[in-house]
Amino acid sequence: QVQLIESGGGLVQAGGSLRLSCAASGRDFSNYAVGWFRQAPGKDREFVASISWNGGTTYYADSVKGRFTISRDNAKNTVYLQMNTLKPEDTAVYFCATSRFRTVTTINYHYNSWGQGTQVTVSS
Repeated sequence: QVQLIESGGGLVQAGGSLRLSCAASGRDFSNYAVGWFRQAPGKDREFVASISWNGGTTYYADSVKGRFTISRDNAKNTVYLQMNTLKPEDTAVYFCATSRFRTVTTINYHYNSWGQGTQVTVSS
């Protein structure tokens, strides 16, 4: 089992940037895809971005495409989410998760280890 800890959330004004980190401990992290999801109050958890096991493939939700960038450093067991041009509708708790597969996936139940989440609040 992989343990995941997210960090880097906070309060930012609209148009600003944040970089989230997802630090993993445990074996086999580098062998699996990783995803970021978010959940706003009163809403279902939604897919944000995914990166393949070696970083060669990425995939984004339409709502963040062109503004967010997912990357990974397997030597550091860390995945990042660079978030630029933030909007109030990006406000949510952001979770990282490791997949059971090597390739990118948007499907919630393909992910079997989840972090506790980090709060991102974007003020208008």
